[in-house]
Amino acid sequence: MAIHGCFVTGTDTGAGKTFVAAALCAAIAAAGVRIAACKPVMTGLADAGGEWPHDHELLAAVTGAHARDVCSTTFAPAVSPHLAAELAGTTIELGALVASATAAAARADVLVVEGVGGLLVPLGPEHDVRDLAVALGLPLVVAARPGLGTINHCLLTIEAARTAGLDVRAVVLTPWPGEPTVMQRSNRDTIARLGEVEVATLPRVGAAEQLARAGAALPWEGWLGGVSSQSRLTRSDRHTPHR
Repeated sequence: MAIHGCFVTGTDTGAGKTFVAAALCAAIAAAGVRIAACKPVMTGLADAGGEWPHDHELLAAVTGAHARDVCSTTFAPAVSPHLAAELAGTTIELGALVASATAAAARADVLVVEGVGGLLVPLGPEHDVRDLAVALGLPLVVAARPGLGTINHCLLTIEAARTAGLDVRAVVLTPWPGEPTVMQRSNRDTIARLGEVEVATLPRVGAAEQLARAGAALPWEGWLGGVSSQSRLTRSDRHTPHR
């Protein structure tokens, strides 16, 4: 079996990766493709529900799955995964996360994986989110804010990804306003030029029903890729921590 899809990361927490991942899933499903989503680790379940459901619940809703099938490793505190695991007296195993994503991929033709925070967020003492992305071998889509500071955040994320051999397919700036400012347009063009990457935009989405239409405007067909399970296992077996 080969995993075919993409890995959605963010420049940091709250950069919009859940909405990018959900919009992609909704659009792919609307195109008649069997789609699965995977959120390897989820923290912050203790936070009171707001306007939107928790990440794994939203991904489950747009893919027609159960939340437990989207994410099986959850923690209550809204902290980094490594700290959440430490507080719970447990550890997060990279192999278990890869197995969870592989199981999700077996149920569909395309898999969208949503990371946790940014690429260098630690999962434990030896591994971070970037290690997981490398082990899965999926192309990377980076969610980022359109405003001040995003050029540096995006270029740092792209550099960290490419240093590890990841294939960065696109940056998605969100929420993209209907009338972007001169700075926002410049940010988009500068990231594309200096990062040598495709930059797309995703508008603010007010309801889950709007995700498919918003995602359909993204050129997602060119963002999907993957590797065979044998290649992935070989790479994972040889992998050593980046730090």
